[in-house]
Amino acid sequence: MVAKLHSRYVSAMDGFTVAGVAHNGAEALRAAERLRPDLMLLDIYLPDMNGIDVLRALRTAEQRDASRPSTDALFITAARDAGVIRSALRAGALHYLIKPFSRSALQEQLRHVAALRTRLDELGEARQEDVDQIFGTRPPGSRELPKGLAAPTADLVERTLRARPEGLSATECAEAGALSRVSARRYLEHFAGTGRAEVTLRYGGTGRPERRYRWIG
Repeated sequence: MVAKLHSRYVSAMDGFTVAGVAHNGAEALRAAERLRPDLMLLDIYLPDMNGIDVLRALRTAEQRDASRPSTDALFITAARDAGVIRSALRAGALHYLIKPFSRSALQEQLRHVAALRTRLDELGEARQEDVDQIFGTRPPGSRELPKGLAAPTADLVERTLRARPEGLSATECAEAGALSRVSARRYLEHFAGTGRAEVTLRYGGTGRPERRYRWIG
C-alpha cells in the first residue's frame, strides 16, 4: 500500500516516471540492474536486508561496471536513529525523509533532486558557491550579497518568488515588488546563480524567449 501511494506521488509530478517497484532489497538490486533508474526511493526496513546495505551493494555494482550510470538514492523511512542517518549519508544518500511525511514534502525533495541533477549537468568548472549549494553546506557568509545588492530588496524579491511557486518573469517580479525591471532582474539572476532559483525559458510570439524564475531554496 505504501509503495503504491509513493508511486502515485512520483507519477503525479511532471518530468518523473516510475520505472519499477520492488518490495525487498534483493528485488530492488535486480530491478536497478535491469532498469538503470536515475533515482531510487529506499526504506531502511526491508524484509530481507537493510536499505543502507542495498545502497552499498548498488554502489559496489556501479564501481565494477564503469559504463553503468549512477543511481541517486533518497531514503523514505521511519528510522530516526542518528547512527542510521549518518550511515545513510556515508553510503551516498542524497537526502532522508522521516515518515510520516506529506505528499508535498516528498515532491519537494524530488524537485530538489531534479534541480541538482540539472545543475551538475550544466556545470563546467564549479565555483565554491556551486559546491556549497550541491553539498547543502552554507558556511557563514555564503549568503552574503554581491556589491550593489541590498538585503531588504533581496528579501522582497525572495518573498515575491516564494508567493509564486509557478514562477514569474523579471517584469512580473518588478510589478509585484514595485521595483524597476532591471533591479528585479539583477536579484533574480543572483538567486539563480546561487542555486536558490531555477530559470526556464518560455517562447512566445516575439521570437525571443522569456526567462522565468522559480524559487527552489
